[in-house]
Amino acid sequence: MSTLKIFHKKKILLVFLLCAAMLVGLVGRLGYLMLFQSEYYHKKATDLHERERDIKAARGRILDVNGTVLADNQPVCTVSVVHNQLKDKEEVIHVLTEELELPGEQVRKRVEKVSALERIRTNVPKETGDKIREYNLPGVKVDEDFKRYYPYGTLASRVLGFTGSDNQGIIGLEAEYEEVLKGTNGKILTLTDARGVELSDAGESRQEAVPGKNLIISLDRNIQEYAEQAALKVMEEKQAEKVSILLMNPRNGEIYACVNVPEFDLNHPFDLGEMDTSGLSEQEIQDARNQMWRNGCINDTYEPGSVFKIITMSAGLEEGVVHPSDSFYCPGYCIVEDRRIRCHKVGGHGSEDFVHGAMNSCNPVFITVGLRLGIDAYYRYFQQFGLLKKTGIDLPGEAGTIMHKKENMGLVELATVSFGQSFQVTPVQLAATVSSLINGGRRVTPHFGIQVRDRDGALLKVLEYPLGERILSEETSETVRGILKEVVSAGSGKNAAIEGYSIGGKTATSETIPRSAHRYISSFLGFTPAENPTVLGICVIHNPQGVYYGGTVAAPVIRDIFANILPYLGVERTETVSTETEAG
Repeated sequence: MSTLKIFHKKKILLVFLLCAAMLVGLVGRLGYLMLFQSEYYHKKATDLHERERDIKAARGRILDVNGTVLADNQPVCTVSVVHNQLKDKEEVIHVLTEELELPGEQVRKRVEKVSALERIRTNVPKETGDKIREYNLPGVKVDEDFKRYYPYGTLASRVLGFTGSDNQGIIGLEAEYEEVLKGTNGKILTLTDARGVELSDAGESRQEAVPGKNLIISLDRNIQEYAEQAALKVMEEKQAEKVSILLMNPRNGEIYACVNVPEFDLNHPFDLGEMDTSGLSEQEIQDARNQMWRNGCINDTYEPGSVFKIITMSAGLEEGVVHPSDSFYCPGYCIVEDRRIRCHKVGGHGSEDFVHGAMNSCNPVFITVGLRLGIDAYYRYFQQFGLLKKTGIDLPGEAGTIMHKKENMGLVELATVSFGQSFQVTPVQLAATVSSLINGGRRVTPHFGIQVRDRDGALLKVLEYPLGERILSEETSETVRGILKEVVSAGSGKNAAIEGYSIGGKTATSETIPRSAHRYISSFLGFTPAENPTVLGICVIHNPQGVYYGGTVAAPVIRDIFANILPYLGVERTETVSTETEAG
Protein backbone atom coordinates (compact mmCIF):
# COMPACT_ATOMS: atom_id res chain seq x y z
CA MET A 1 0.00 0.00 0.00
CA SER A 2 1.42 3.29 -1.01
CA THR A 3 2.30 5.94 1.51
CA LEU A 4 -0.31 8.27 -0.04
CA LYS A 5 -3.17 5.78 0.48
CA ILE A 6 -2.14 5.21 4.10
CA PHE A 7 -2.14 9.00 4.67
CA HIS A 8 -5.67 9.36 3.21
CA LYS A 9 -7.01 6.53 5.39
CA LYS A 10 -5.54 8.13 8.51
CA LYS A 11 -6.99 11.48 7.51
CA ILE A 12 -10.46 9.96 7.05
CA LEU A 13 -10.16 8.17 10.40
CA LEU A 14 -9.13 11.40 12.12
CA VAL A 15 -12.08 13.27 10.63
CA PHE A 16 -14.40 10.47 11.73
CA LEU A 17 -13.01 10.54 15.27
CA LEU A 18 -13.38 14.34 15.44
CA CYS A 19 -16.97 14.15 14.24
CA ALA A 20 -17.71 11.39 16.71
CA ALA A 21 -16.16 13.45 19.53
CA MET A 22 -18.21 16.49 18.56
CA LEU A 23 -21.36 14.38 18.40
CA VAL A 24 -20.64 12.90 21.84
CA GLY A 25 -20.00 16.44 23.14
CA LEU A 26 -23.27 17.73 21.71
CA VAL A 27 -25.20 14.80 23.12
CA GLY A 28 -23.53 15.32 26.48
CA ARG A 29 -24.27 19.03 26.44
CA LEU A 30 -27.86 18.39 25.44
CA GLY A 31 -28.21 15.85 28.23
CA TYR A 32 -26.73 18.31 30.73
CA LEU A 33 -29.10 21.06 29.64
CA MET A 34 -32.10 18.74 29.72
CA LEU A 35 -31.27 17.20 33.08
CA PHE A 36 -29.65 20.01 35.05
CA GLN A 37 -30.61 23.29 33.33
CA SER A 38 -34.15 22.56 32.23
CA GLU A 39 -35.72 24.72 34.96
CA TYR A 40 -33.49 27.68 34.14
CA TYR A 41 -34.26 27.62 30.40
CA HIS A 42 -37.93 26.97 31.02
CA LYS A 43 -38.01 30.15 33.07
CA LYS A 44 -36.14 32.05 30.34
CA ALA A 45 -38.63 30.84 27.73
CA THR A 46 -41.56 31.71 29.96
CA ASP A 47 -40.12 35.18 30.63
CA LEU A 48 -39.98 35.81 26.89
CA HIS A 49 -43.70 35.15 26.68
CA GLU A 50 -44.79 36.85 29.91
CA ARG A 51 -46.05 40.40 30.15
CA GLU A 52 -45.96 42.04 33.57
CA ARG A 53 -48.15 44.84 34.96
CA ASP A 54 -48.00 46.35 38.43
CA ILE A 55 -50.76 46.18 41.01
CA LYS A 56 -50.25 49.34 43.05
CA ALA A 57 -50.09 48.91 46.80
CA ALA A 58 -52.41 51.00 48.95
CA ARG A 59 -50.29 53.52 50.83
CA GLY A 60 -50.52 53.46 54.61
CA ARG A 61 -52.74 56.07 56.18
CA ILE A 62 -51.64 58.87 58.51
CA LEU A 63 -53.85 59.25 61.59
CA ASP A 64 -53.81 61.82 64.37
CA VAL A 65 -53.47 60.92 68.04
CA ASN A 66 -57.23 60.35 68.31
CA GLY A 67 -57.43 58.09 65.25
CA THR A 68 -58.72 60.72 62.82
CA VAL A 69 -57.52 59.95 59.29
CA LEU A 70 -55.46 62.85 57.93
CA ALA A 71 -54.03 61.15 54.82
CA ASP A 72 -55.97 58.43 53.01
CA ASN A 73 -56.28 56.72 49.60
CA GLN A 74 -58.88 57.01 46.86
CA PRO A 75 -59.24 54.14 44.36
CA VAL A 76 -58.29 55.24 40.85
CA CYS A 77 -57.17 53.49 37.66
CA THR A 78 -54.21 53.47 35.29
CA VAL A 79 -55.11 53.09 31.60
CA SER A 80 -52.49 51.53 29.30
CA VAL A 81 -52.32 49.91 25.86
CA VAL A 82 -50.39 46.88 24.59
CA HIS A 83 -49.43 47.66 20.97
CA ASN A 84 -49.33 44.05 19.69
CA GLN A 85 -52.80 43.30 21.02
CA LEU A 86 -54.65 46.26 19.48
CA LYS A 87 -57.17 45.29 16.80
CA ASP A 88 -58.91 48.56 16.00
CA LYS A 89 -56.55 51.43 16.78
CA GLU A 90 -58.94 54.11 15.53
CA GLU A 91 -61.67 52.94 17.87
CA VAL A 92 -59.21 52.84 20.78
CA ILE A 93 -58.01 56.36 20.00
CA HIS A 94 -61.59 57.63 19.79
CA VAL A 95 -62.74 55.99 23.04
CA LEU A 96 -59.71 57.04 25.08
CA THR A 97 -59.82 60.58 23.74
CA GLU A 98 -63.46 60.93 24.73
CA GLU A 99 -63.42 59.15 28.08
CA LEU A 100 -60.08 60.47 29.35
CA GLU A 101 -60.70 63.99 27.98
CA LEU A 102 -57.23 64.13 26.43
CA PRO A 103 -56.13 65.76 23.16
CA GLY A 104 -56.62 63.35 20.26
CA GLU A 105 -53.09 63.79 18.93
CA GLN A 106 -51.61 63.00 22.35
CA VAL A 107 -53.63 59.78 22.58
CA ARG A 108 -52.81 58.81 18.97
CA LYS A 109 -49.09 59.27 19.55
CA ARG A 110 -49.15 56.95 22.56
CA VAL A 111 -51.47 54.34 21.05
CA GLU A 112 -49.37 54.07 17.88
CA LYS A 113 -46.07 53.88 19.75
CA VAL A 114 -44.55 50.41 19.42
CA SER A 115 -43.86 49.34 23.00
CA ALA A 116 -44.66 46.42 25.25
CA LEU A 117 -46.89 48.53 27.50
CA GLU A 118 -47.65 52.22 26.96
CA ARG A 119 -49.27 54.15 29.79
CA ILE A 120 -51.98 56.55 28.56
CA ARG A 121 -53.06 58.14 31.83
CA THR A 122 -52.72 57.61 35.59
CA ASN A 123 -55.03 58.70 38.44
CA VAL A 124 -58.11 58.11 36.31
CA PRO A 125 -61.33 58.23 38.41
CA LYS A 126 -62.57 54.74 39.13
CA GLU A 127 -65.92 55.32 37.45
CA THR A 128 -64.13 56.40 34.26
CA GLY A 129 -61.87 53.36 34.40
CA ASP A 130 -64.86 51.07 34.86
CA LYS A 131 -66.56 52.67 31.87
CA ILE A 132 -63.49 52.13 29.64
CA ARG A 133 -63.29 48.53 30.82
CA GLU A 134 -66.88 47.96 29.67
CA TYR A 135 -65.88 48.69 26.04
CA ASN A 136 -63.84 45.43 26.20
CA LEU A 137 -61.27 46.77 23.73
CA PRO A 138 -58.48 44.28 22.94
CA GLY A 139 -55.09 45.67 23.98
CA VAL A 140 -56.52 48.25 26.43
CA LYS A 141 -55.62 47.57 30.06
CA VAL A 142 -57.36 49.23 33.02
CA ASP A 143 -55.51 48.47 36.25
CA GLU A 144 -56.42 49.35 39.81
CA ASP A 145 -54.39 52.11 41.45
CA PHE A 146 -54.57 54.52 44.36
CA LYS A 147 -54.41 58.28 44.65
CA ARG A 148 -53.47 60.04 47.87
CA TYR A 149 -56.35 61.97 49.39
CA TYR A 150 -56.28 64.46 52.27
CA PRO A 151 -59.75 64.79 53.88
CA TYR A 152 -58.99 68.16 55.49
CA GLY A 153 -57.41 69.86 52.48
CA THR A 154 -55.01 72.48 53.85
CA LEU A 155 -54.79 71.18 57.43
CA ALA A 156 -51.15 70.82 58.56
CA SER A 157 -50.08 70.85 54.92
CA ARG A 158 -46.37 71.31 55.54
CA VAL A 159 -46.36 68.67 58.26
CA LEU A 160 -48.23 65.92 56.38
CA GLY A 161 -46.65 66.65 53.00
CA PHE A 162 -47.90 65.01 49.80
CA THR A 163 -47.02 62.39 47.21
CA GLY A 164 -46.10 62.57 43.53
CA SER A 165 -47.68 60.82 40.56
CA ASP A 166 -45.83 57.63 41.51
CA ASN A 167 -47.37 57.79 45.01
CA GLN A 168 -43.96 58.43 46.59
CA GLY A 169 -43.69 60.97 49.41
CA ILE A 170 -42.23 64.33 48.37
CA ILE A 171 -42.21 66.50 51.51
CA GLY A 172 -43.26 66.27 55.15
CA LEU A 173 -44.16 63.08 56.98
CA GLU A 174 -45.05 61.46 53.63
CA ALA A 175 -41.37 61.66 52.70
CA GLU A 176 -39.88 61.08 56.17
CA TYR A 177 -41.86 57.86 56.74
CA GLU A 178 -41.78 56.59 53.15
CA GLU A 179 -40.54 53.13 54.17
CA VAL A 180 -43.41 52.75 56.63
CA LEU A 181 -46.15 54.05 54.36
CA LYS A 182 -45.28 52.86 50.85
CA GLY A 183 -46.22 49.14 50.85
CA THR A 184 -45.10 46.64 48.19
CA ASN A 185 -46.60 46.57 44.70
CA GLY A 186 -48.07 43.36 43.34
CA LYS A 187 -47.93 42.03 39.75
CA ILE A 188 -50.24 40.71 37.03
CA LEU A 189 -48.53 38.19 34.72
CA THR A 190 -50.08 37.25 31.35
CA LEU A 191 -48.73 34.80 28.70
CA THR A 192 -48.31 35.84 25.05
CA ASP A 193 -47.38 34.08 21.85
CA ALA A 194 -44.26 34.82 19.78
CA ARG A 195 -45.95 37.93 18.32
CA GLY A 196 -46.70 39.30 21.80
CA VAL A 197 -50.44 38.61 21.53
CA GLU A 198 -52.06 37.52 24.80
CA LEU A 199 -53.08 33.84 24.93
CA SER A 200 -56.77 33.92 25.76
CA ASP A 201 -56.84 30.42 27.28
CA ALA A 202 -53.71 30.89 29.40
CA GLY A 203 -55.35 33.13 32.01
CA GLU A 204 -53.26 35.37 34.23
CA SER A 205 -51.43 34.95 37.50
CA ARG A 206 -51.50 37.58 40.23
CA GLN A 207 -49.09 38.43 42.99
CA GLU A 208 -51.19 40.55 45.34
CA ALA A 209 -49.92 43.89 46.61
CA VAL A 210 -49.00 44.35 50.27
CA PRO A 211 -50.47 47.60 51.62
CA GLY A 212 -48.35 50.08 53.55
CA LYS A 213 -48.53 50.46 57.32
CA ASN A 214 -50.44 53.17 59.14
CA LEU A 215 -48.57 55.96 60.91
CA ILE A 216 -50.07 57.37 64.12
CA ILE A 217 -48.84 60.87 64.97
CA SER A 218 -49.03 63.07 68.06
CA LEU A 219 -50.67 65.93 66.16
CA ASP A 220 -54.25 66.54 67.29
CA ARG A 221 -56.61 67.65 64.51
CA ASN A 222 -58.76 69.72 66.85
CA ILE A 223 -55.80 71.59 68.32
CA GLN A 224 -54.27 72.03 64.87
CA GLU A 225 -57.51 73.48 63.50
CA TYR A 226 -57.86 75.95 66.35
CA ALA A 227 -54.22 77.02 66.14
CA GLU A 228 -54.59 77.58 62.38
CA GLN A 229 -57.68 79.72 62.97
CA ALA A 230 -55.83 81.79 65.57
CA ALA A 231 -52.88 82.24 63.21
CA LEU A 232 -55.09 83.31 60.31
CA LYS A 233 -56.94 85.76 62.54
CA VAL A 234 -53.80 87.57 63.70
CA MET A 235 -52.31 87.48 60.19
CA GLU A 236 -55.37 89.22 58.77
CA GLU A 237 -55.69 91.70 61.66
CA LYS A 238 -52.01 92.70 61.51
CA GLN A 239 -51.63 92.25 57.73
CA ALA A 240 -48.62 90.06 58.45
CA GLU A 241 -46.70 88.14 55.78
CA LYS A 242 -46.93 84.81 57.57
CA VAL A 243 -47.47 83.31 61.03
CA SER A 244 -45.97 80.16 62.56
CA ILE A 245 -47.26 78.43 65.69
CA LEU A 246 -45.86 75.32 67.37
CA LEU A 247 -47.53 73.55 70.31
CA MET A 248 -45.80 70.67 72.03
CA ASN A 249 -45.47 68.66 75.22
CA PRO A 250 -42.23 69.84 76.88
CA ARG A 251 -41.97 66.61 78.87
CA ASN A 252 -41.56 64.25 75.92
CA GLY A 253 -41.36 66.36 72.74
CA GLU A 254 -44.66 65.25 71.23
CA ILE A 255 -46.03 67.97 68.93
CA TYR A 256 -49.75 68.78 69.20
CA ALA A 257 -49.86 71.32 66.38
CA CYS A 258 -47.53 72.87 63.81
CA VAL A 259 -48.99 75.81 61.89
CA ASN A 260 -47.57 77.83 59.01
CA VAL A 261 -50.17 80.13 57.49
CA PRO A 262 -51.04 80.59 54.79
CA GLU A 263 -51.20 76.80 54.29
CA PHE A 264 -51.66 75.17 50.85
CA ASP A 265 -54.13 72.59 49.52
CA LEU A 266 -52.65 69.11 49.83
CA ASN A 267 -55.03 67.76 47.21
CA HIS A 268 -53.69 70.32 44.70
CA PRO A 269 -50.11 70.86 45.93
CA PHE A 270 -48.79 72.29 42.66
CA ASP A 271 -51.47 74.98 42.49
CA LEU A 272 -50.02 78.37 43.46
CA GLY A 273 -53.46 79.73 44.27
CA GLU A 274 -53.96 83.42 43.55
CA MET A 275 -50.36 83.99 42.51
CA ASP A 276 -50.02 85.47 39.01
CA THR A 277 -47.65 83.16 37.13
CA SER A 278 -47.97 84.83 33.73
CA GLY A 279 -44.56 85.74 32.40
CA LEU A 280 -42.75 83.42 34.82
CA SER A 281 -40.40 80.74 33.58
CA GLU A 282 -40.87 77.09 34.56
CA GLN A 283 -37.95 77.41 36.96
CA GLU A 284 -39.45 80.50 38.57
CA ILE A 285 -42.78 78.73 38.98
CA GLN A 286 -41.06 75.74 40.58
CA ASP A 287 -39.09 78.05 42.88
CA ALA A 288 -42.40 79.58 43.98
CA ARG A 289 -43.76 76.11 44.73
CA ASN A 290 -40.67 75.18 46.72
CA GLN A 291 -41.10 78.34 48.77
CA MET A 292 -44.79 77.57 49.33
CA TRP A 293 -43.93 74.09 50.60
CA ARG A 294 -41.37 75.31 53.18
CA ASN A 295 -42.22 74.65 56.82
CA GLY A 296 -41.33 77.89 58.60
CA CYS A 297 -41.15 76.17 61.99
CA ILE A 298 -38.56 73.68 60.76
CA ASN A 299 -36.88 74.88 57.56
CA ASP A 300 -36.40 78.61 58.26
CA THR A 301 -34.29 80.44 60.82
CA TYR A 302 -34.98 83.84 62.34
CA GLU A 303 -33.49 86.19 64.91
CA PRO A 304 -35.28 85.16 68.14
CA GLY A 305 -34.98 88.38 70.12
CA SER A 306 -35.86 88.45 73.82
CA VAL A 307 -37.31 84.92 74.00
CA PHE A 308 -33.68 83.87 73.87
CA LYS A 309 -33.12 85.57 77.23
CA ILE A 310 -34.45 82.30 78.69
CA ILE A 311 -31.22 80.65 77.52
CA THR A 312 -29.00 83.40 78.98
CA MET A 313 -31.00 83.27 82.22
CA SER A 314 -30.59 79.48 82.49
CA ALA A 315 -26.86 79.56 81.77
CA GLY A 316 -26.22 82.44 84.18
CA LEU A 317 -28.17 80.85 87.03
CA GLU A 318 -26.60 77.43 86.46
CA GLU A 319 -23.08 78.88 86.36
CA GLY A 320 -23.76 80.93 89.48
CA VAL A 321 -22.84 84.32 87.94
CA VAL A 322 -26.31 85.69 88.74
CA HIS A 323 -28.95 85.12 91.41
CA PRO A 324 -32.63 86.15 91.41
CA SER A 325 -32.01 88.82 94.05
CA ASP A 326 -28.97 90.42 92.36
CA SER A 327 -29.29 94.17 91.84
CA PHE A 328 -28.83 95.95 88.50
CA TYR A 329 -29.20 99.45 87.19
CA CYS A 330 -30.52 100.28 83.71
CA PRO A 331 -29.95 103.84 82.41
CA GLY A 332 -31.53 102.91 79.07
CA TYR A 333 -28.36 101.61 77.45
CA CYS A 334 -25.21 99.58 78.01
CA ILE A 335 -21.76 100.45 76.65
CA VAL A 336 -19.71 97.47 75.46
CA GLU A 337 -16.28 98.33 74.06
CA ASP A 338 -17.05 101.10 71.55
CA ARG A 339 -20.74 100.22 71.15
CA ARG A 340 -23.69 101.84 72.88
CA ILE A 341 -26.39 99.16 73.00
CA ARG A 342 -29.76 100.53 74.02
CA CYS A 343 -32.61 99.06 76.01
CA HIS A 344 -36.10 98.98 74.50
CA LYS A 345 -37.10 101.48 77.22
CA VAL A 346 -35.22 104.61 76.19
CA GLY A 347 -35.38 106.23 79.65
CA GLY A 348 -34.17 103.03 81.29
CA HIS A 349 -35.64 100.87 84.04
CA GLY A 350 -33.46 102.29 86.83
CA SER A 351 -32.70 100.02 89.77
CA GLU A 352 -34.09 96.47 89.56
CA ASP A 353 -33.23 92.98 90.70
CA PHE A 354 -32.71 90.14 88.24
CA VAL A 355 -36.30 88.89 88.44
CA HIS A 356 -37.64 92.34 87.57
CA GLY A 357 -35.00 92.64 84.86
CA ALA A 358 -36.58 89.51 83.30
CA MET A 359 -40.10 90.83 83.89
CA ASN A 360 -39.12 94.09 82.18
CA SER A 361 -37.18 92.27 79.41
CA CYS A 362 -34.30 94.63 80.15
CA ASN A 363 -31.42 94.33 77.66
CA PRO A 364 -28.67 95.78 79.90
CA VAL A 365 -29.45 93.21 82.62
CA PHE A 366 -28.99 90.30 80.22
CA ILE A 367 -25.95 91.88 78.58
CA THR A 368 -24.40 92.05 82.04
CA VAL A 369 -25.18 88.39 82.69
CA GLY A 370 -23.68 87.43 79.34
CA LEU A 371 -20.51 89.38 80.04
CA ARG A 372 -20.24 87.79 83.48
CA LEU A 373 -20.40 84.37 81.85
CA GLY A 374 -17.76 85.29 79.29
CA ILE A 375 -17.29 83.95 75.78
CA ASP A 376 -15.90 80.53 76.74
CA ALA A 377 -18.60 79.68 79.29
CA TYR A 378 -21.43 81.11 77.19
CA TYR A 379 -20.34 79.12 74.16
CA ARG A 380 -20.05 76.00 76.33
CA TYR A 381 -23.65 76.40 77.47
CA PHE A 382 -24.71 77.04 73.90
CA GLN A 383 -23.31 73.63 73.04
CA GLN A 384 -24.53 71.98 76.25
CA PHE A 385 -28.09 73.11 75.60
CA GLY A 386 -27.95 71.53 72.13
CA LEU A 387 -28.26 74.77 70.17
CA LEU A 388 -25.43 73.97 67.78
CA LYS A 389 -27.02 70.67 66.74
CA LYS A 390 -30.27 70.02 64.94
CA THR A 391 -33.15 68.83 67.08
CA GLY A 392 -33.60 65.59 65.13
CA ILE A 393 -37.28 66.22 64.48
CA ASP A 394 -38.88 63.63 62.19
CA LEU A 395 -39.38 65.98 59.25
CA PRO A 396 -36.97 66.49 56.34
CA GLY A 397 -35.02 69.69 55.71
CA GLU A 398 -34.47 70.92 59.27
CA ALA A 399 -32.25 74.01 59.28
CA GLY A 400 -29.41 74.44 61.75
CA THR A 401 -28.59 77.39 63.99
CA ILE A 402 -26.62 80.21 62.35
CA MET A 403 -24.19 81.31 65.03
CA HIS A 404 -20.88 83.17 65.32
CA LYS A 405 -17.85 80.90 65.42
CA LYS A 406 -16.30 80.99 68.85
CA GLU A 407 -13.03 82.43 67.53
CA ASN A 408 -14.92 85.26 65.84
CA MET A 409 -16.97 86.13 68.90
CA GLY A 410 -15.98 89.34 70.69
CA LEU A 411 -17.60 91.10 73.63
CA VAL A 412 -19.99 93.02 71.39
CA GLU A 413 -21.17 89.77 69.75
CA LEU A 414 -21.50 88.18 73.20
CA ALA A 415 -23.59 91.14 74.37
CA THR A 416 -25.99 91.01 71.41
CA VAL A 417 -26.35 87.23 71.56
CA SER A 418 -27.22 87.53 75.26
CA PHE A 419 -30.49 89.25 74.44
CA GLY A 420 -31.25 87.32 71.23
CA GLN A 421 -29.74 89.29 68.35
CA SER A 422 -27.02 88.80 65.70
CA PHE A 423 -27.69 85.06 65.17
CA GLN A 424 -30.59 82.87 63.99
CA VAL A 425 -32.42 79.72 65.11
CA THR A 426 -35.50 77.82 63.99
CA PRO A 427 -38.73 78.05 66.02
CA VAL A 428 -38.60 74.29 66.65
CA GLN A 429 -35.05 74.55 68.00
CA LEU A 430 -36.07 77.33 70.37
CA ALA A 431 -39.17 75.42 71.49
CA ALA A 432 -37.21 72.20 72.03
CA THR A 433 -34.43 73.95 73.95
CA VAL A 434 -36.77 75.87 76.24
CA SER A 435 -38.81 72.68 76.77
CA SER A 436 -35.63 71.02 77.97
CA LEU A 437 -34.79 73.92 80.29
CA ILE A 438 -38.20 73.99 81.99
CA ASN A 439 -39.02 70.28 82.19
CA GLY A 440 -36.45 69.61 84.89
CA GLY A 441 -33.40 69.89 82.63
CA ARG A 442 -33.56 66.93 80.21
CA ARG A 443 -33.15 67.41 76.46
CA VAL A 444 -36.18 66.30 74.43
CA THR A 445 -36.53 65.44 70.76
CA PRO A 446 -39.53 67.14 69.13
CA HIS A 447 -41.46 64.63 67.03
CA PHE A 448 -44.74 63.63 65.40
CA GLY A 449 -44.51 59.88 64.84
CA ILE A 450 -45.59 57.81 67.86
CA GLN A 451 -46.82 54.43 66.55
CA VAL A 452 -46.90 52.16 63.51
CA ARG A 453 -49.99 49.97 63.09
CA ASP A 454 -51.23 47.57 60.43
CA ARG A 455 -54.36 48.10 58.29
CA ASP A 456 -56.53 46.47 60.96
CA GLY A 457 -55.17 48.67 63.73
CA ALA A 458 -52.89 46.13 65.40
CA LEU A 459 -49.85 47.74 67.00
CA LEU A 460 -46.60 46.89 65.19
CA LYS A 461 -44.15 49.35 66.68
CA VAL A 462 -43.93 52.13 69.24
CA LEU A 463 -41.66 54.94 68.08
CA GLU A 464 -39.53 55.90 71.07
CA TYR A 465 -37.75 59.16 71.82
CA PRO A 466 -36.18 58.76 75.26
CA LEU A 467 -35.16 61.82 77.26
CA GLY A 468 -31.66 62.91 76.34
CA GLU A 469 -28.78 64.01 78.48
CA ARG A 470 -29.22 66.36 81.41
CA ILE A 471 -28.48 69.91 80.27
CA LEU A 472 -29.60 71.80 83.38
CA SER A 473 -30.03 70.98 87.07
CA GLU A 474 -33.54 70.48 88.42
CA GLU A 475 -32.99 73.35 90.87
CA THR A 476 -32.09 75.83 88.13
CA SER A 477 -34.97 74.57 85.99
CA GLU A 478 -37.39 75.26 88.85
CA THR A 479 -35.96 78.76 89.34
CA VAL A 480 -36.30 79.53 85.62
CA ARG A 481 -39.94 78.41 85.65
CA GLY A 482 -40.63 80.63 88.63
CA ILE A 483 -39.09 83.71 87.03
CA LEU A 484 -40.93 83.15 83.74
CA LYS A 485 -44.18 82.78 85.67
CA GLU A 486 -43.57 86.27 87.09
CA VAL A 487 -42.98 87.57 83.55
CA VAL A 488 -46.54 86.57 82.63
CA SER A 489 -48.32 87.31 85.88
CA ALA A 490 -46.88 90.81 86.34
CA GLY A 491 -44.37 91.59 83.60
CA SER A 492 -44.02 92.11 79.87
CA GLY A 493 -45.94 88.89 79.13
CA LYS A 494 -49.07 89.84 81.09
CA ASN A 495 -51.21 89.71 77.91
CA ALA A 496 -50.76 85.93 77.98
CA ALA A 497 -52.24 85.53 81.48
CA ILE A 498 -55.42 83.49 81.90
CA GLU A 499 -57.51 83.60 85.05
CA GLY A 500 -57.12 80.33 86.93
CA TYR A 501 -53.99 79.08 85.15
CA SER A 502 -50.34 79.51 86.08
CA ILE A 503 -48.49 80.41 82.90
CA GLY A 504 -44.83 81.14 82.29
CA GLY A 505 -43.38 82.73 79.19
CA LYS A 506 -41.31 85.36 77.45
CA THR A 507 -42.06 87.98 74.80
CA ALA A 508 -39.80 89.07 71.95
CA THR A 509 -39.61 91.73 69.27
CA SER A 510 -36.76 91.52 66.78
CA GLU A 511 -35.89 93.58 63.72
CA THR A 512 -34.91 91.85 60.50
CA ILE A 513 -31.85 92.72 58.43
CA PRO A 514 -31.36 95.29 57.01
CA ARG A 515 -32.45 97.31 60.05
CA SER A 516 -33.22 100.26 57.80
CA ALA A 517 -36.21 98.36 56.35
CA HIS A 518 -38.02 98.57 59.72
CA ARG A 519 -39.45 95.08 59.38
CA TYR A 520 -40.14 93.27 62.63
CA ILE A 521 -40.81 89.79 63.97
CA SER A 522 -43.10 89.57 66.98
CA SER A 523 -43.08 86.41 69.05
CA PHE A 524 -44.07 84.87 72.35
CA LEU A 525 -43.19 81.56 73.99
CA GLY A 526 -45.40 80.35 76.83
CA PHE A 527 -46.00 77.19 78.87
CA THR A 528 -48.45 75.88 81.45
CA PRO A 529 -48.86 74.83 84.22
CA ALA A 530 -45.82 76.87 85.18
CA GLU A 531 -44.91 74.52 88.05
CA ASN A 532 -45.02 71.34 85.96
CA PRO A 533 -45.50 72.18 82.26
CA THR A 534 -47.45 69.88 79.97
CA VAL A 535 -48.04 72.35 77.11
CA LEU A 536 -45.60 74.75 75.48
CA GLY A 537 -46.47 77.09 72.63
CA ILE A 538 -44.53 79.51 70.47
CA CYS A 539 -46.04 82.05 68.06
CA VAL A 540 -43.90 83.89 65.50
CA ILE A 541 -45.49 86.70 63.45
CA HIS A 542 -43.53 88.03 60.48
CA ASN A 543 -43.75 91.73 59.65
CA PRO A 544 -46.98 92.75 61.43
CA GLN A 545 -48.23 96.20 60.49
CA GLY A 546 -48.92 98.91 63.06
CA VAL A 547 -48.08 97.93 66.64
CA TYR A 548 -45.53 95.12 66.43
CA TYR A 549 -44.41 94.38 70.01
CA GLY A 550 -44.43 90.69 70.91
CA GLY A 551 -46.19 91.28 74.22
CA THR A 552 -48.99 93.16 72.46
CA VAL A 553 -49.33 91.10 69.27
CA ALA A 554 -48.08 87.53 69.86
CA ALA A 555 -48.80 86.93 73.56
CA PRO A 556 -52.60 87.22 73.13
CA VAL A 557 -52.48 84.57 70.38
CA ILE A 558 -50.96 81.98 72.73
CA ARG A 559 -53.34 83.11 75.49
CA ASP A 560 -56.39 82.50 73.29
CA ILE A 561 -55.07 79.13 72.12
CA PHE A 562 -54.32 78.03 75.70
CA ALA A 563 -57.75 79.19 76.90
CA ASN A 564 -59.39 76.91 74.32
CA ILE A 565 -57.17 73.84 74.40
CA LEU A 566 -56.31 73.51 78.09
CA PRO A 567 -59.81 72.31 79.12
CA TYR A 568 -59.77 70.01 76.07
CA LEU A 569 -56.45 68.53 77.27
CA GLY A 570 -57.79 68.12 80.78
CA VAL A 571 -55.63 70.84 82.36
CA GLU A 572 -57.73 72.23 85.20
CA ARG A 573 -57.75 75.74 86.59
CA THR A 574 -55.75 75.87 89.80
CA GLU A 575 -55.36 79.48 90.89
CA THR A 576 -56.47 83.05 90.52
CA VAL A 577 -54.04 85.19 88.52
CA SER A 578 -53.95 88.98 88.83
CA THR A 579 -53.12 90.90 85.67
CA GLU A 580 -53.40 94.40 87.07
CA THR A 581 -49.69 95.10 87.66
CA GLU A 582 -48.12 96.99 84.78
CA ALA A 583 -44.68 95.95 83.53
CA GLY A 584 -42.07 98.21 82.11
